Amino acid sequence: MDVHPEELKPDDGSPALDGQDDTRAESLPAESAQEPIATTALSPPAQDSATQTPAPVPQPKPESPYRPNYRPTLMLSGHSRSISSIKFSPDGKMLASCAADKSVKLWDADTGDIIHTFEGHAEGISDVAWSNNGEFLASASDDKTVRLWSLETYAVVKVLQGHTNFVFCVNFSPSSAMLASGGFDETVRVWDVARGKTLKTLPAHSDPVTAVAFNHDGTLIGSCAMDGLIRIWDTESGQCLKTLADDDNPICSHIKFTPNSRFILASTQDSTIRLWNTQTSKCVKTYTGHTNRTYCIFADFAPGRKHIVSGSEDMKVYFWDLQTREIVQVLDGHRDVVIAVASHPTRRLIASAAMEKDLTIRLWADESTDAA
Repeated sequence: MDVHPEELKPDDGSPALDGQDDTRAESLPAESAQEPIATTALSPPAQDSATQTPAPVPQPKPESPYRPNYRPTLMLSGHSRSISSIKFSPDGKMLASCAADKSVKLWDADTGDIIHTFEGHAEGISDVAWSNNGEFLASASDDKTVRLWSLETYAVVKVLQGHTNFVFCVNFSPSSAMLASGGFDETVRVWDVARGKTLKTLPAHSDPVTAVAFNHDGTLIGSCAMDGLIRIWDTESGQCLKTLADDDNPICSHIKFTPNSRFILASTQDSTIRLWNTQTSKCVKTYTGHTNRTYCIFADFAPGRKHIVSGSEDMKVYFWDLQTREIVQVLDGHRDVVIAVASHPTRRLIASAAMEKDLTIRLWADESTDAA
């Protein structure tokens, strides 16, 4: 049973951008987690030779699957300790990065030039996030705070205090009015951005929280943790609506909603990436071949709507076909664990970042002739 491509589009019916938040697939099995799609299910129906006429109507050739062809374009250097997170700005003009060197850096996505370095945290930084209105950056630090930085003045505008241990992850709501953060105190905190105050503290997990994400309209918050659970929360009430879990409960490193919130992409430390149907609570796809058993590695939907991209502990970047689960490209070049990847919101461009022995951010552009 396949999921229609329309089911991956935003629910408002608006045309999706050709970028990271457009994840339409040609088809997805709705219920089966591990069964590969039969080749015949993807092929044109066979014609009965007995019923063919001497001059059959020419049939169009089946469209060959688009395979990416990413090539390196820029290498950015500036951090002095392991990079932990990278994110493109909503308009794609800038890239933000954070690292264990206690800094957040802002880069020009076209030239690779450093625009600004934000400093102020007392300890290393694990995550960075953009507000959708482009006004703020948020950074999550081991100093137990989240800082809000103005992109107009480059000054810190709020220091959010409340977590009692390292803050590991952060994300804005779609309206930019709220912020969610998670950390080693095993809670998810929901903040009022304007006031810089906690709205809710969710006793979310029994181990450190590794990722938080809002859904497309901000009504739901997703969280995952080292306890191996993915939880979906009602933003307004703070109630846990659903828990997604694998039988073995491997540490869950990262999650990301699809635009309509019907699926969640989850990275786990059993060297597997899973696509969960949030309505049926079933895993509908698994992607393997990379190495991830130690670090919280980011995964994303690659530009072009048809691929998954992830870093790996073998110093490479992997791309999978969203539908067939086949590895379609592997990028070499980094010299340490590729901890973070990010997809450009409108162009076929990705960024990757590596840890201590490398310290570079690399930008890769898709030069495939099918990428138009």
